[in-house]
Amino acid sequence: MITALNRLTDLVEQHLGTEFDLAGAARTAGTTEHHLRRMFSSLAGMPLADYVRRRRMTMAAADVIRGGDLLGIAVRYGYGSAEAFGRAFLAVHGAGPGTVRRDGGPLRTQPQLRFRLTVEGSTSMDTRIADRPAFRLAGHAARIPLIHHGPNPHVQQHIAALPAEEHQRLKSLGDTEPAGLLQVSDDLDPDRTEGSTLTYLHGVAVTADTPLPGDLDTIEVPAGMWAVFRSSGPYPLALQQTWAATATEWFPSNPWRLRPGPEIVAVLDRAADFSTATCELWLPVEPA
Repeated sequence: MITALNRLTDLVEQHLGTEFDLAGAARTAGTTEHHLRRMFSSLAGMPLADYVRRRRMTMAAADVIRGGDLLGIAVRYGYGSAEAFGRAFLAVHGAGPGTVRRDGGPLRTQPQLRFRLTVEGSTSMDTRIADRPAFRLAGHAARIPLIHHGPNPHVQQHIAALPAEEHQRLKSLGDTEPAGLLQVSDDLDPDRTEGSTLTYLHGVAVTADTPLPGDLDTIEVPAGMWAVFRSSGPYPLALQQTWAATATEWFPSNPWRLRPGPEIVAVLDRAADFSTATCELWLPVEPA
């Protein structure tokens, strides 16, 4: 995986002015575009699209300072007009091309990333692999923005809007793994860009033929393998740390890769005020 990510950053350098074949790069590396994007954003701390834009504007800044026609520079880096180039330049550097050409700055440069694997084993990963038949997720869904750190207030508002008796009704419907009330994230942005929208479902897992009330939202989940990670401790910090460790420690050292599908959190036990919790994180995987 580390080799594949470094090949990807080399590919970005070779195509700073043009689009490149990410799917082809993933096939060459023996993985999938979905997994490659997810591992890049998790390990780099930024989406691939943001990294590409920052690298383009880093190299473009040098051309702007050296002089030359702004439209020619814009075209060189894949922009159809000087205006579009100027907006992208301003978003990265905080100043327009004219200001930077006159003053020599400010510049916010993005070095080329190189990935290295440091073997630490700093996080104990309590993990199992589950082979599950097709099932359904049933509950109440909403479109919400993705937030990487801390509680997501949109999730909290969505759950708080449900009456207490509805939680009990959902619990009574669940009849398969993952067990209990579930926090489901689906239709995630491939790069996991913070602020991008996803489908959040508060509900339960049921077998494919379980009859359901008509007022519930459902997500059909095909048969497949799942990596199940258990976390215990402060909530949601311990869960978020476990999620991060799947990318930094578990996937690079295990023969599995992510496949498309919902990501599921099962809360197995929790304090009354939800300050601490024991959870299972279910991630859809396939052999690498």
